[in-house]
Amino acid sequence: MIALARRLGQNYAYVAAGVVFFALLVSAGLRSTPGVLMVPLERAFGWSRDTISLSAAIGIFLYGLAGPFAAALMQRFGIRRVLIVALLVMAASTAASSLMTQPFHLVLTWGVLSGFASGCVAAVLGAVVVSRWFVTHRGLMMGLLTASTATGTLVFMPALAWLAQSGGWKPVVWAVAIGCVSLVPIALWLFPERPSDVGLRPFGASHDGPPESAPASGLLQAAFGTLARAMRKRDFWYLTGTFFICGFTTNGLIGTHFIALCSDRGLAEAQAAGLLAAMGAFDLIGTTLSGWLTDRYDARKLLFAYYGLRGLSLLFLPFSDFSFYSLGLFTVFYGLDWIATVPPTLRLANEAFGERDAPVVFGWIVAGHQIGAATAAFFAGAMRTVQGDYFYAFIIAGCTGLVAAALALLVRGARAVPMPAAA
Repeated sequence: MIALARRLGQNYAYVAAGVVFFALLVSAGLRSTPGVLMVPLERAFGWSRDTISLSAAIGIFLYGLAGPFAAALMQRFGIRRVLIVALLVMAASTAASSLMTQPFHLVLTWGVLSGFASGCVAAVLGAVVVSRWFVTHRGLMMGLLTASTATGTLVFMPALAWLAQSGGWKPVVWAVAIGCVSLVPIALWLFPERPSDVGLRPFGASHDGPPESAPASGLLQAAFGTLARAMRKRDFWYLTGTFFICGFTTNGLIGTHFIALCSDRGLAEAQAAGLLAAMGAFDLIGTTLSGWLTDRYDARKLLFAYYGLRGLSLLFLPFSDFSFYSLGLFTVFYGLDWIATVPPTLRLANEAFGERDAPVVFGWIVAGHQIGAATAAFFAGAMRTVQGDYFYAFIIAGCTGLVAAALALLVRGARAVPMPAAA
């Protein structure tokens, strides 16, 4: 690690970011897997979709709730340790699910254990790494790391859907477990805790910054004390509200139910997974571009555009004929906008709360995102069970996107001074 860092100099920051990119990719693949498992588990065990959706909702909720505690854990014990332990728990919990026979086994493995562990390998991890390793190009790098969730969909969904279609649900869970554990030696080998550990400064830094120190307060005090300070500002509520809707309209709805929706309309699971993969490819472009734009333009106006366009695309889908052309149009339009909201939201959080509190505050904002996603995952499944289709679930989600667009313009963070350069 040290020898490679000496050869690359400050460019080693890209190696560290690359390790985190692949960790986020695998975590995203794990979190998107319940969407692939929904129909196979329904066939194998006779479980209803609202039962399966409940486990997905719990996993998504804990994935978000873990964020602020993960940020505090990283400050106290180090990014590297938290990352490695989380990957091991993700691998163990998904592998254990191969033995499940009852719905509560599904809730425990794919809901509770994998949910909290994958929450430690999520957007908060990317935010902390970008803040620690980069002085310049922060928006662009956050866009790239955020795009890894889309890339996770791109890489995993078609293969996992093919496994589910040809071999059932068990090969799917083993593939995810192997993917998680394979990253542990890579993180041990290539990911130092901070630039100074390999004799470097953050990328773009011309001098050494002040040394980092662990927070004096305990884990709970660090997480909840920061939350208490943040709750006094309206920006926290606006950003959390918009991110709640972001989760409601992405992971919870499309990520969990899109394959099942297409199955209801006569499309094969592998074909629907291919559409999700294409969305992932377009989101890789859209989110990276969003990071570039966030470094240059008003983050509030970017969020207004992203949420407004997303709401319109979701209102369009239930009225479409699910033909090649209509689904292709939705895939491109929605894909470019899937998680483009993360870089401008992170920038606004940094501006509003300062870089000492911002990682933990952003963790709480991400928790709002995942509460929204969990709400949509269960709500859409329940709507499908009661009404027999997803029509009103998508109409409601589209309307919430338009509400988020309006809320974004109320945030004041973008009117403050630009983000400080030093980590």
